[in-house]
Amino acid sequence: MTPLFIAAIVVLALICARQWRRQQALSRESHIRSFPLPHGVFEKLRKRHPQLTQKDCQLVAQGLRQFFLAYLKGGKRYVAMPSQIADDLWHEFILCTKNYQTFCDKAFGGFLHHTPAVALRGSTPDDEGLRRCWRQACRDENINPQRPARLPLLFALDGKLGIVDGFRYVPDCSGVRREDKRSDSGGAVHCGSDFSSTDADGGSDGPDDGGSTDGGDGGGCGGGCGGD
Repeated sequence: MTPLFIAAIVVLALICARQWRRQQALSRESHIRSFPLPHGVFEKLRKRHPQLTQKDCQLVAQGLRQFFLAYLKGGKRYVAMPSQIADDLWHEFILCTKNYQTFCDKAFGGFLHHTPAVALRGSTPDDEGLRRCWRQACRDENINPQRPARLPLLFALDGKLGIVDGFRYVPDCSGVRREDKRSDSGGAVHCGSDFSSTDADGGSDGPDDGGSTDGGDGGGCGGGCGGD
């Protein structure tokens, strides 16, 4: 074989590999957007949050999907969870272990461990995970992550649904520090614009393995996954 023929084969192989990776990414994104949650997880979520309607639960599920997409589109690097209610649904999903394992295999090619919901704190590994989640969630809704006019769903859920001990965000605190802002329930209001400010946190990288395990991948379905 001539060097030119070998070079052509190499180029063709690279093109095919790139196309395969693109198709795989599109397939995983489609799976995340369309997979059905196990039966019963909404009922378990509503036991913890009885004020939620079925429509509210569907909105929370949409926010959780946005979190999973942020992990996938962020190169499967660590993303931190910004919503308490989406975190609660994630935990109920994990308790349906077989369903969750199957979902992770198809969506990510491996298991995504649970990480608790957090807010910007300053110089912590979670901060860069929140920044990454913010950027990807904004891009999912065509929001400018540096100058947001509104919040992406995942960051708006707790405030929208009135979740006790949830995380409240506004797009921009207009120069007022988040420690000085309070929601009607007395909790701090966090600023979406802080995610583009180098003064808001230490900007340190989080782990690349998807975060720490909290035991949510234990055996069993938790007694509530068998019927919706």
